[in-house]
Amino acid sequence: MTADDSFGRLDDDYPAYTMGRAAEMLGTTQGFLRAVGEARLITPLRSEGGHRRYSRYQLRIAARARELVDQGTPIEAACRIIILEDQLEEAQCINAEHHRTTTH
Repeated sequence: MTADDSFGRLDDDYPAYTMGRAAEMLGTTQGFLRAVGEARLITPLRSEGGHRRYSRYQLRIAARARELVDQGTPIEAACRIIILEDQLEEAQCINAEHHRTTTH
């Protein structure tokens, strides 16, 4: 994913990018974005007209999925890996916070 000047001005969770723009930024297809949505890795918000809109956070997740798929991982497995990575990171943060509060 290439850095865009607008990245610095938008909230990570703001659904600013259309499917076409998101696919272009990631160097992938709209079908790939649909597939990661169907795998429930990301759930884009919908505009009033029903069009998918992606946030910067969602684009980072999709970029990670594309990286794994490009390495030969099936898309369903790539999505599961990313979910597990996210759960591990969250558990590590909770553990670190617990460690800080119990050692002081």
